[in-house]
Amino acid sequence: MQEKFSKEESKAFNFGFVIILLFCGVFFFMAFSRHDYKHVDERFYHVKATFGRTDGLLVGDKVRMAGVDVGRVVGAELEPDFNATLNLEIKEGLKIPDDSSASIVSAGLMGSKYIEIEPGGSEDYIPDGGHFSYTQDAMVLEELLDRIVALGKAKRQPPRETENSRSELTGEF
Repeated sequence: MQEKFSKEESKAFNFGFVIILLFCGVFFFMAFSRHDYKHVDERFYHVKATFGRTDGLLVGDKVRMAGVDVGRVVGAELEPDFNATLNLEIKEGLKIPDDSSASIVSAGLMGSKYIEIEPGGSEDYIPDGGHFSYTQDAMVLEELLDRIVALGKAKRQPPRETENSRSELTGEF
């Protein structure tokens, strides 16, 4: 037995199917082009930054300074002391003061991570193969939410009565 669909049902089905295909196409395009970083007549030098946590940061993610892309993460290694050392590729010609800091930040509440460089004021610069002296680890969203919930719970509980506070209320010493 063959079922026939009305014109409106067929049209709705085809529209839904096209939307799903379009969504899948956009998803795969974003997934595979995210780490596509082209070297277009640019030269780079390499610096390292060591972090205690790099949660969500991947090889290929961007390195930014003042919101402008200046490089990318090209490697990650786990050190014997269980810290992560990231190898960064920075555009040649960009001199980063040696007292600058590198922080892992998020592009939004649920956005991708990247490294933000905050320039220092030194007149000496990080050389090729050099290392950032100051770094700030990635903030983990779950830990932040746990802290907020704990603070909320602590504020809701009434203060505990101590021996000293009871004697002050009754006038006893």
